[in-house]
Amino acid sequence: MKSTTTVPYISEKEHVILFDGVCKLCHGWSRFIIKHDRKHIFKLATVQSVQGQAILQHFGLPADHFDTMLYIENHQAYEKSTAFLKVIQKLPYPIKLLQVCYIVPRFIRDWFYDRIALNRYRLFGKYSECLLPTADHNSRFL
Repeated sequence: MKSTTTVPYISEKEHVILFDGVCKLCHGWSRFIIKHDRKHIFKLATVQSVQGQAILQHFGLPADHFDTMLYIENHQAYEKSTAFLKVIQKLPYPIKLLQVCYIVPRFIRDWFYDRIALNRYRLFGKYSECLLPTADHNSRFL
């Protein structure tokens, strides 16, 4: 999804990952990003935050239930497996090697992504509320 207007809360050069802040799998993913994104390429935001809600609304996506990670780069939003692989591309080796998954057709990658996303609470659990970033991670969030 390409936006012809400025995305709220995001500057042109920022790379932003929106994730479900109550999902334990998604929270683990955000911690993984913080740990391995040594160049501080990514900013993070939960879909439940004011910023996340505004970004979802901007791209015409549902704000009350969300079953995918959203990645925004150059005012373009990517979802599902493509979002995951776009993020992986910017991480260091050997993680970057996962981009070999691009050879799998998107409809197959997204089918697998959807199976995990739709069952993530049952498989991994859920927090009762969004976890706040720790003080040392504040700069990594919108």
